[in-house]
Amino acid sequence: MRQSSLVVVANRLPIDDNQAPDGACEWRRSPGGLVSALHPLLRHTPATWVGWAGGTGPAPALPDVDGVRMHTVALSPDDLRDHYEGFANATLWPLYHDAVEQPQHHRRWWEAYQRVNQRFAEATAEVTEQGGMVWVQDYHLQLVPGQLRALRPDLRIGFFLHVPFPPPELFMQLPRRAELLRAMLGADLVGFQRVQAAHNFAQLVTRVLDLPATDRRIGIDDRVVRIGAFPVSIDTAEMGALAARPDVAARARRLRQDLGDPRQVILSVDRMDYTKGIEQRLKAYSELLASGDVKVRDTVLVQVAMPSRERVGQYQILRERIEREVGRINGEFGRVGEPAIHYLTQPFDRAELAALYRVADVMAVTPLRDGMNLVAKEYVAARVDDTGALLLSEFAGTAAELSQAYLVNPHDLEGLKQGICAALRASPADITQRMRAMRAHLSQHDIRAWARSYLHALDERGALVGRLTSTDANPDDAARVPRPATPTAGQATRQTSG
Repeated sequence: MRQSSLVVVANRLPIDDNQAPDGACEWRRSPGGLVSALHPLLRHTPATWVGWAGGTGPAPALPDVDGVRMHTVALSPDDLRDHYEGFANATLWPLYHDAVEQPQHHRRWWEAYQRVNQRFAEATAEVTEQGGMVWVQDYHLQLVPGQLRALRPDLRIGFFLHVPFPPPELFMQLPRRAELLRAMLGADLVGFQRVQAAHNFAQLVTRVLDLPATDRRIGIDDRVVRIGAFPVSIDTAEMGALAARPDVAARARRLRQDLGDPRQVILSVDRMDYTKGIEQRLKAYSELLASGDVKVRDTVLVQVAMPSRERVGQYQILRERIEREVGRINGEFGRVGEPAIHYLTQPFDRAELAALYRVADVMAVTPLRDGMNLVAKEYVAARVDDTGALLLSEFAGTAAELSQAYLVNPHDLEGLKQGICAALRASPADITQRMRAMRAHLSQHDIRAWARSYLHALDERGALVGRLTSTDANPDDAARVPRPATPTAGQATRQTSG
């Protein structure tokens, strides 16, 4: 069995579901940007990615991709139903997103979650070399750090949570809260998107496990577990270069013509999820149309809502409600050849998405709760001419960094309407000043800086990460932890309380 010095463990493998005709696999972009972050680093050292390949049944054997070994973990139909759709996405996901939907609790889901996490831990123990480093990703696998430490105490183990981590009063609802917290402490470093999340975690560890903890360190047994915030980012240069391509610019011009050459275009790009605030956004837009503050003849809303977790009942109901509301708004306010909302559910390739970003005069990113939200960062990176207004929810992790956006509370319908109008009516000078500041921040805090900062913090000895980053970037850059842009006084309270 070939072993690796660095192993990434994630729910999904970073490859296309379908191989090319020649049998080759390619790196697949994930919604969280994990693949883009790690690909430049992994290609410089023997590395393995442990994950599920999609589908059910025996784990398929997959070829290496750019020198990175793909190690598959099998899921049965019961595993998929009870672990992935059940405990991960019907218990933890709503709980971690402010219980926007009521979390569901079933004992068989927890049993499946334990079983599948143990399978991932055993697979990881098998493929990691003595003294190697493991980086476990996200809420699907929160038991893996503890299970893996029991199997392989020689390893350096990191865990990173891509979604929000809730305040104690919400997390305390979880029936198996102590087991979950203790398992996360199997890691040497537990990373979160925001400082507040690390604070929530430290509070819970003290309250539930009675362990000594600060917002930076937790003592357990004879070890010290470090915690901290590492806000994830995007490949800023790649998105900027893509948006600047002549064919993308030409496609953007054609898209605007196809939309009827409106004076202004509002764009939203979301997964179909109840945390994204799509229904609230549509209601606010409908009321603006009804009041005459927005007119169909000169403003168009393009809502991209890509299907997600379609087997889960809550998501099926959500899609039906959104499609019914879009139909109502178009029927009431649209005209022949002039719909009020262009509603799209098909996936877009990167070039088409970049063209949409270039078309949008206003980008509306208004989730009710989001760990980060990289769509907002992609939009900023794509605005290579320093134009475009970003309307951003205070409750997206991105708001702590992109404080120059037009910040709104999506739960406040009147405030959301005022924010839309402010973004639509902003002066060119104000828009340019805000966009330049946000673009400058992203150029310094891109996805590689995120990955390097976390891995450097995990690899205190510096032996492995030195090899990972030596051919990819300046070592000084690799050691720098991304810091958010300084918020205004009025925003500081909101960000720390989220």
